[in-house]
Amino acid sequence: MQVRMGNKMDLLLQRWNFMTRSGLTLLTMLVCCASQLQPTAEPEFYFLHPCSRSDPRINDCLTYAANNLAMHFRKGIPELEITNVEPIVIDEINLALGSGPDGYRATFRDIEAFGVSNLTVTQVRSDLSSLQFQLSFYIPKISAKARYRSSGVLIMVQATGGGDYWGEYEGVKAKVYFRASEYQAEGRSYLQVEDLKMDFSVKSIQMGIQNVHNGNAVIEAALNLFINSNAQDLLREMKPSIKRKLLVTMKGFIDNLFSRIPYDSWIVD
Repeated sequence: MQVRMGNKMDLLLQRWNFMTRSGLTLLTMLVCCASQLQPTAEPEFYFLHPCSRSDPRINDCLTYAANNLAMHFRKGIPELEITNVEPIVIDEINLALGSGPDGYRATFRDIEAFGVSNLTVTQVRSDLSSLQFQLSFYIPKISAKARYRSSGVLIMVQATGGGDYWGEYEGVKAKVYFRASEYQAEGRSYLQVEDLKMDFSVKSIQMGIQNVHNGNAVIEAALNLFINSNAQDLLREMKPSIKRKLLVTMKGFIDNLFSRIPYDSWIVD
């Protein structure tokens, strides 16, 4: 009886070992196959996640690739001469309210924006045949500061002067569209931007001025009350100037990427 029981146990162990070895062999084969099917980045482009042109879910792949690039962007990419990513600096933005000699005019200079690099790419839409791309972004919060000079009348108050500006923008959503063309250089394919557009919205805004040069605390308080009570309207008036400046910055960034990284390293056959 003990001999028979021992034989059964030996047989069960043999079957278990066979199944385990077979399972591990199958798993190893699947992993190897999967690694061969998944495009891999060229070593010098470690910050890229290549996508296959034939991938039926290529937009999902491009979304992942864009967020992977954003992650490296936050750390800095010396190979692309990207080191200090924050703050984003804009030289000047203008605001005009009303017309005539008493119309309010404000100029914001040396603008520094913090938090832009914390962006998440929520969606990428692409048409590879026409090289058109649309990216949707979400940024939790942007903090900005600048120097400002103003002239004219605002809320029946002579608002000529200057000081420091600050702003807190929460729930920022943006869409960027660009169309590119392809060219050959040194046996590789590259892209160059032909058209670039963008728009954005902000869910919540707090902003104001401080350290007003003439030191009038009453005027400063009145202006800050007006600014925060009409923040979305003021942003709407500033938007064209902001968009023009952002498009210049954005095009410089994209041109830098496309001139250094071949298109056939981004999208592989």
